[in-house]
Amino acid sequence: MRTFQMHLLEADKVFFEGECESLIVPTTVGQYGILAGHSNMISAVVPGVLSYRAPGKEWRTAAVSEGMVKVEGNDVLVLVDSAEYPEEIDAKRAQRAADEAKEAILQKRSVREYRTAQANLARAINRLRVKKNAR
Repeated sequence: MRTFQMHLLEADKVFFEGECESLIVPTTVGQYGILAGHSNMISAVVPGVLSYRAPGKEWRTAAVSEGMVKVEGNDVLVLVDSAEYPEEIDAKRAQRAADEAKEAILQKRSVREYRTAQANLARAINRLRVKKNAR
């Protein structure tokens, strides 16, 4: 199978860089698949499950937060605030974060605080979903 170069970058570090055969990214319009030779594009990434397959390896999944994906030539750049493999996710911590975000939403503070709490809740729920499905 043909490959492309993938760069999956978190806000503060490189999460994965290397050859890739297939990539599935969560976007605003659903799961978006990318193979070698894909047409150029840019799209928003939403909190969800990102999956990729490196040559000769098994599929890997990761919980990702919001960001963007850019395909140009045979090079794919995925920029996200955070990315975690299922084995790196602390389920208890994620559950606490979800509970705190739910409480913050109920507090009915400013619009900004409300949206921040919604984003925190989406991230926590996504992390829990990825951890659960990896078992």
